[in-house]
Amino acid sequence: MSLHGLPTSTAMLRADELTVVHHDDTVSHFTDVTYTLTRDGLRVLTATGDEQAFTRFDILTTHARLAHPGLAA
Repeated sequence: MSLHGLPTSTAMLRADELTVVHHDDTVSHFTDVTYTLTRDGLRVLTATGDEQAFTRFDILTTHARLAHPGLAA
C-alpha cells in the first residue's frame, strides 16, 4: 500500500498531460507523469518524484494525453 492506502502493485501508465476533474468541479493538471487508475482511485507520480493520490470518490473523470512525436507526419 502507498499514499492514502492505494495499491502500488498495479502497472503504471504514462501521460504527457493528465487532467483530473473532481466531483466538486475543481480541476487538477499534471504534466510528464506516470499514473495508475484503479477502482480504488488514482495515483500520480510526477517526473520530480512527487506523489499524489485521489480516492475514487473524489474523481469525476480523467483525461490523459500522450504525444507520439515519432508518428507525426
